[in-house]
Amino acid sequence: MRRIVIDPVTRIEGHAKITIQLDDAGDVMSTQFHVTQVRGFEKFVEGRPFYEMPGITARICGICPVSHLLAASKACDAIMAVRIPPAGALLRELIHCAQFVQSHALSFFHLSAPDLLLGMDSDPAARNVLGLAAQQPELARAGIVLRQYGQRIIEAVAGERVHPSGIVPGGVSKRLENTVREEILRGLPAATSVCVNTLELFKKALDDFEDEIENFGSAPTMYAGLTGPDGAFRIYDGTIRFRNADGSIAANGVAAERYADYIGEVSTADSYLKSPYYKPLGSKAGVYRVGPLARLNVADGFGTPLADVELEQYRKRYGPIVTGAFHYHYARLLELLYSLERIGELLAMPEILDSRTRARAEVNALEGVGIAEAPRGLLIHHYKVNEQGGMVWANMIVATGHNNLAIGRAVEQTAKRYIRGNAIQEGMLNRVSAVVRAYDPCLSCSTHAGGLLPLRIQLFGPRGEVLDEVAT
Repeated sequence: MRRIVIDPVTRIEGHAKITIQLDDAGDVMSTQFHVTQVRGFEKFVEGRPFYEMPGITARICGICPVSHLLAASKACDAIMAVRIPPAGALLRELIHCAQFVQSHALSFFHLSAPDLLLGMDSDPAARNVLGLAAQQPELARAGIVLRQYGQRIIEAVAGERVHPSGIVPGGVSKRLENTVREEILRGLPAATSVCVNTLELFKKALDDFEDEIENFGSAPTMYAGLTGPDGAFRIYDGTIRFRNADGSIAANGVAAERYADYIGEVSTADSYLKSPYYKPLGSKAGVYRVGPLARLNVADGFGTPLADVELEQYRKRYGPIVTGAFHYHYARLLELLYSLERIGELLAMPEILDSRTRARAEVNALEGVGIAEAPRGLLIHHYKVNEQGGMVWANMIVATGHNNLAIGRAVEQTAKRYIRGNAIQEGMLNRVSAVVRAYDPCLSCSTHAGGLLPLRIQLFGPRGEVLDEVAT
C-alpha cells in the first residue's frame, strides 16, 4: 500500500492538503480532503457590541470582505428591526457586484487560468500567473483590468478597497455623488468588453477539456442559492432555493431566519471545516453545492440581456442542470458578465443618488440572521445578543463550508480517474488539486467552529503502518 499527500494544495485561499491511499496495484482506495487551519471568530466575538460585527467579520477574509460586511450588516438590520432606505440597499448591491467582479477575476485569471490556458500537464514551474503573463500577456492584463475596476468601485463607494468601512448596520454611511457615478459608468464599456472577449476565448478552449468536464466532480448533488420571487438570479437579496439533481425544486422561498430548518452541520475528524447538509435528507443523502455552478442551476435566469444570452448557450450545450465541477469556471465568467450589467442597471436608477442611505436604531430584537451570496456561494451570519446589544452567540456558515462534502467527493472521483499505477506523474496530482481550485475555496473564511472539535492523531511507522491512534 502507498499513501500520497498533496500538501499544500496550491493556488487557493487558505491551507489544505489531500491524502490519497493506493492499494498494492496502485489504484486509489480512498481520499481525504483536510482543511488544516482553524480560526475562532464565532467565539471571540462574544461580548462585543453587535454593531461592531461588520467591521470584525470583514477581517475574516481579504478577498471577499464585502460579503461578510453585507451578511453581518443584514443580521444587524434584523436585530435593530429596521428597513434600510432604498438608496442604501442599491448602494450595498452595487458594492457587492463590484466585489463579484474583482473576486471572480482573481479566481479565473490568477488562480485557474494557468491550468485552463497553459494546460494541466504544462511545466509546473511556469504554470502560474507569471507563466501566464509570459505566454499570454494580453490575457494576464485583462485579469488585472477587471479586478482593478471592481476594486475601484468598492473604494469609491464604500471608502476602502479592502475591508471598506462604508457598509454599516442600517445601510451605508454616505451617499453616492454623481461625479463618482459618472466615473464608474465611463469604465464600464471597457470592462464589459474584456469580460466578453475572455468568455469567447474560454468557450473555444472547452473542447480541450472533455475528459476533465466528464470527471471533475461530476457526481449529482443538490444545489442551493438565492433567487427572487420570480426565480431570477440574486446575489444581495432574495430567499434560498434548493434544487434536486434532477432539476426539481426541493424547497423554495426559504427566508433567512428559517435557514436552520433546512441546513444542518456536522464536524468530521479529518478536517477543521464543518460540513453543512440539507437537513430533511440527512448528512449522507443531503449533500448540496453552492457558488457559481449551483446558482446557475438554481435560478431560472439572470435578468440581464447579455448574461441571459450566454446562459442560454451554456444550457443548450450542457443541459439545464450542469453537474461537472469543471464548469464552475464557465459559470464564474457568466456571473462576472451579469455583475457588470447589473452595475450599469443600478447606476441608471435615479434613487441611487438619494441622500438617505442609513436607518438608525437600538436593539429591538435579540436575534438576527443575514444572508447574501458571496462569490463562492451562500454566506450566513446568525447572531444572538443580550438586552444591551452585547453578542452572546454567533454562527457563520460560509460558502466553502457548504461545499465541503461535495469537494471531498470530487477529490475522490478525480483521483480515481487520473491516478493509476505506481508511476505517478505530476499532471495527475495537479488535476486532483485543480478540482479543488474549481470551487475557488476560501478556507480561512470557513473555519470558525468553537468548542470541542473531533480530532484524530495517528502515529505512522517507517513503512506507513499505523502504530497508534488517539481520537476525541
